[in-house]
Amino acid sequence: MSYSPNGRQIISGSYDKTIRIWDAETGAISGEPLKGHTDAVRSVTYSPDGRHIVSGSDDKTIRVWDAETGAAVGKPLEGHSGWVSSVAYSPDGHYIISGSHDNTIRIWDAKTGAAVGKPLEGHSGWVVSVAYSPDGHYIISGSDDNTIRIWDAKTGAAVGKPLEGHSEGVRSVAYTPHGRHIISGSDDKTVRIWDAETNAGVCRPLEGEIAGVTSVASSPNGQHIVSGSASNTIRVLETFSYRPSSFFNPLHAHFYSRPDSQGWVRDPDGGLLYWVPLDSRGGLHSPALITIPPTSHVRTVSLDFKDFAFGTAWPQIFNSAQR
Repeated sequence: MSYSPNGRQIISGSYDKTIRIWDAETGAISGEPLKGHTDAVRSVTYSPDGRHIVSGSDDKTIRVWDAETGAAVGKPLEGHSGWVSSVAYSPDGHYIISGSHDNTIRIWDAKTGAAVGKPLEGHSGWVVSVAYSPDGHYIISGSDDNTIRIWDAKTGAAVGKPLEGHSEGVRSVAYTPHGRHIISGSDDKTVRIWDAETNAGVCRPLEGEIAGVTSVASSPNGQHIVSGSASNTIRVLETFSYRPSSFFNPLHAHFYSRPDSQGWVRDPDGGLLYWVPLDSRGGLHSPALITIPPTSHVRTVSLDFKDFAFGTAWPQIFNSAQR
């Protein structure tokens, strides 16, 4: 699914081979379904100007549609030899990228439909998710080979080494609005945040899901990360982007990590942060984490770190208490 740039419409792709447009305010269907694909529609998105819709399908093609009339624009974009699992527009709307089960990414001219350059090759598994950086200079891809790759959007060359850390397939990738970080969601039930320049992880994996993470995104202001899971839940994580020092404070991710087998939550160096009683560990969550719908069969435990003292701050708290 995808919102239109003006927020008034929502589009959805379906296993019934169609795309539908919905009124975002009323939920009513707008017009007739967009028909043309001969197999399931796996990915849909709007062009940046809202005038066109692009769709990727199990029929191995990409189609472009007029967003106002629903008419097909030009011929299908053909070239992939496997299902097209993800499509995206460049920020300027001049290009379309597609990721496929043929393990490649392709770049297309959005106006002519012609392939631009050769396929981007390097993944050893299905390419499940693709996205442009906000400035349009880079493309990222997530794959069933458990990695994320960064590509130069102009040359198609791989940039640096693959981002490795997930233990299962990567289902979704996204940039934060300023382009400094990459978010990934995986079948290993975690969300990871990476430094887009160094390719290094900025914190431990964000855990808590009981099933694979199928979708990730950043809010427009960069203050939240949202993830969708095969467990039918949506999680919203506060990123503390309002702090002037940095976009993301890695230590906060450790505050919200799962306790170890003895109940301790540790900092990045293995130091002890706090201990959680056994009967409270299953429902542990933070004020920055919202789960929709909430887990009903587990008691919810919320921790407030507003006055939490650790590291060099602890002696100061201790000394003031002794006075």
